[in-house]
Amino acid sequence: MMAKAKTTFFCQNCGTQHAKWMGQCSACNEWNTIIEEVIQKEVAREWKQSNAAKTISKPLKIEEIQLNAEERIPTKNKELDTVLGGGLVKGSVTLLGGEPGIGKSTLILQISLVIPDKVLYVSGEESQSQIKMRAERIQKNASNCLILTETNTQQIFKNIEKVQPQVLVIDSIQTLHTNAIDASPGSISQIRETTAELIKFAKETGTPVLLIGHINKEGQIAGPKILEHMVDVVLQFEGDRNHTYRILRSQKNRFGSTAELGIYEMLTDGLREVSNPSEILISKKDADLSGTAISSTLEGIRPLMIEVQALVSTAVYGTPQRTTTGYNLKRLHMVLAVLEKRAGFKLAAKDVFLNITGGISIDDPAIDLAVVASILSSNQDIAISPNVCFAAEIGLAGEIRPVSKIDQRILEAKKLGYKTFVASKYNKITLKESGIKLILVGKIEEVFATLFA
Repeated sequence: MMAKAKTTFFCQNCGTQHAKWMGQCSACNEWNTIIEEVIQKEVAREWKQSNAAKTISKPLKIEEIQLNAEERIPTKNKELDTVLGGGLVKGSVTLLGGEPGIGKSTLILQISLVIPDKVLYVSGEESQSQIKMRAERIQKNASNCLILTETNTQQIFKNIEKVQPQVLVIDSIQTLHTNAIDASPGSISQIRETTAELIKFAKETGTPVLLIGHINKEGQIAGPKILEHMVDVVLQFEGDRNHTYRILRSQKNRFGSTAELGIYEMLTDGLREVSNPSEILISKKDADLSGTAISSTLEGIRPLMIEVQALVSTAVYGTPQRTTTGYNLKRLHMVLAVLEKRAGFKLAAKDVFLNITGGISIDDPAIDLAVVASILSSNQDIAISPNVCFAAEIGLAGEIRPVSKIDQRILEAKKLGYKTFVASKYNKITLKESGIKLILVGKIEEVFATLFA
């Protein structure tokens, strides 16, 4: 008689193990996320522990610890190297997540084809011929990139021992399975076990590992939350598939800053690095049009110039519409209430539509002033000069509040050819000779008088 398979229950949201099924997870309080999985152990992990890893560690005083500079492998991709902090650290495990079709595999394949070191690209989703077709479309030649189609980690490690790669790429972690447990690929226990095997391999051999991960409908990387805690670097590839614009953010980085970001443009022959994002974020137009304003925002520590478009029209139906793209709708309601209450503009009976061009979402409160300027411009049907740039936050009392890193924003505006910069008079500007006209305002009424006098 066959032995009964050993099973347990895992939360699909946080990865917590439960003895029995429950409707609500006691750890993360999410409903209907607990499922049953087979966890019967069969064999030990394939990747054997090295002699170096068997050395007994001992506690040291902090002044006795010697600092060694991390060895990095440059990826030949400036944007990715910036986000990583200078390249792939040897022995690190990097997880890249993003929506289906956003360009994760294209980005990683582009990097794999240009890294001078030997790269083993393991795909569990595409055949070798499909990857070859993509490589020809990208038009990158590389003799150091080896392609393997395999989903079993034990077989992958056997190939690694033969090939001895300097970089390992896994596309994707959700397709892998190990013989150590008898669960289906993509399950919580399989993702956790296969990731643990790859991390053990990376740390013992000093080989950087790049993992591609799927995301769920909430936008989080699929699998247990512990997956993001296990790896060294978590990157998020964002963007709208209807636009060519892509942003690479660092959500976690044990070897560098999480404030950096990379910007790409999706083309037919792959992803192009965008060194000046403002070139694709600001519309090219022949005539000055009302309802548009340029704002200086910060993505991480990189200043960007974005275009804010607003349309204010008389409401056709009883309830006015408020619609935003790339801007928080609740914040728009707040801005409109401030304009109504503090500045006396009658917008309660009008439809207001707001759009951030380029298909990106901005959370920086410094674009509030540009939002106000574009709404007033559309309401008055008077165009704002294209040489004017805005950066300030709007307070509930109608005051113009200061924003961070104002000097960087001003220098970026000057570099891109803007003549006038509108900011809060409460900002501490340390630039002595900025080479750009500064207009410092304290209230919304001053903004209106300055722009539409």
